[in-house]
Amino acid sequence: MARSLECRRRKSLSCKNRELFDPHAVAKGVKVVEFAAFAAGPAVGKHLADHGATVVHIESRARLDGFRAHYPPYKDNIHGLNRSGLFALCNNDKLDITLNLKKAPQATELAKKIVTWSDVVIENFSPGTMARLGLDYESLKQINPDLVMLSSSNLGQTGPHAHHAGFGSQLSSLAGFTHLTGYPDGAPQILYGPYIDYIAVAYGAVAILAALDYKRRTGKGNYIDTAQYETGLQYLAPILLDYKVNGKVAGRNANRDPYASPHGAYPCKGDDHWCVLSVHSESEWKALCSVMNNPRLDH
Repeated sequence: MARSLECRRRKSLSCKNRELFDPHAVAKGVKVVEFAAFAAGPAVGKHLADHGATVVHIESRARLDGFRAHYPPYKDNIHGLNRSGLFALCNNDKLDITLNLKKAPQATELAKKIVTWSDVVIENFSPGTMARLGLDYESLKQINPDLVMLSSSNLGQTGPHAHHAGFGSQLSSLAGFTHLTGYPDGAPQILYGPYIDYIAVAYGAVAILAALDYKRRTGKGNYIDTAQYETGLQYLAPILLDYKVNGKVAGRNANRDPYASPHGAYPCKGDDHWCVLSVHSESEWKALCSVMNNPRLDH
């Protein structure tokens, strides 16, 4: 009887925990303002908007969000400020305000009014920019004491490399991704676009949800300093551990995969025809044999 009650108690706690960390439950009704561009900031806001938050994207007509102009695809393959598919992908379901933050003090005061309305601030400017604008966390919490703020930058807000300029593609190389991408006898290969930005997005979104949950339980805000480079290193943890423990230096494996076989791009009949296969389990292998109509391989 006691064991049965304990099991029911654990099940109840498990249900409460699921409710506690349900992104919809935490984000719904939350008001977010983002002083951000490209991916590392706006894509965090996008996920919050997808889960019910009201998100206001701030940009200046003097310097529009770079995804509007610098990255395809464009509608009908025609370049234009409101034709970028990538900008739309990172900013769906948001409101947008144009505000030139360099026109202080009027712009700063207006920005602070928007922050007073908000629960969360997201920014991905270079370290020190928000402070020069009078919009750093220490200043903003004076007008919004329980504010949750995320700063997402290349190498963090402090430290010897904090002010090194860069973009997600440089961080991919700095973290080691390009050393691992390509053919063993070839040169390192760059990953398309700001790859590490999107890793930082996942960490930033979860960190904000955790901070909102903490705020709901304690009434206190939080400041989150995300170094995008460090989030990228998390994806390389097994390789770093293998080197630390076994002294093994990882290299480029082309299309090979340590956990899948067959895995690769294989030539087919015809001119430049290819078939890409990735089989990770016995059930997937059986399915492949069935599609190939060759059950003899399944033995």
